Order: sequence, then structure tokens, then C-alpha cells
Amino acid sequence: MRVAVVSVPPVKSAPPDYVRSLAEGMRAMGHYVDIIDGWAGENEGFRLPGYDYIAVVSQPISFLSGKIPSVIPKLLAAGSTLVGKKSAAFIKKTGLFSNRALSNLMKVMEKEGMRINWSDILLNSPHAQAMGKQIGA
Repeated sequence: MRVAVVSVPPVKSAPPDYVRSLAEGMRAMGHYVDIIDGWAGENEGFRLPGYDYIAVVSQPISFLSGKIPSVIPKLLAAGSTLVGKKSAAFIKKTGLFSNRALSNLMKVMEKEGMRINWSDILLNSPHAQAMGKQIGA
């Protein structure tokens, strides 16, 4: 299965360790996985319809906030045919409102018509790798 792991940390940076670990777990199960930088621009959204499965990974923008990075809705809106696309939503646990951030992420994804069949809060890199091994199971 072709999987896109869309990495959107709260600030522009390379994909964090937990994102790479999630992708490693998916690759261990035989999937073809690309990590897509969500901060690279809305043009990255046009690549998303070509994948069988899309996992969006982010974290709250601050320790005391359930808000997600504002680039996520723009990125997903650029992928014009995401309706019915199988997907997963992951939030890195960083503060008190990680559950709210996960809910906000899922709402944005559902607004674009994505079919979320898996969501979770990632605790650390080993936990992310274990979650990646469960995709498609």
C-alpha cells in the first residue's frame, strides 16, 4: 500500500523523530511510505490523492493549547480529491490538551471528506513505531 505520512510539527522543521519512527513501523509491514513536509507549501497537497492511505501527524501549537498548525487545513484543501480517502490522525502528546488537538485535527480532515479509520495520541518514538506496525492490520 502507498502511504503518505504528512508531518506538520508546530514550527517549520525537519520531520521529528516520532514521525520517522511511525514511517519506519509502516515500512516494516511492507508498505511504501513517503514522509511529506506539511510546511513545504500547499503544492504538497496536490500529491496526496495519489496515495492509498494518508496519515497526518502533528502536535498542538503550544503546551496549553488544543490548536493545530494553521497550515493543515490549507494543505488538505489543496488535495482536491481526498473525499473517501482512508486516513489516520495522530497527535504527539505534549501538553494538557492533546485530546482536543486530536479532535480538531480530525474535524479538519473530515471536512475535506477524508475517511478516518484510525486516530491516536503518540507518546514517544517507540510508541509511534508500534502504531506504524498496526496499519492495515
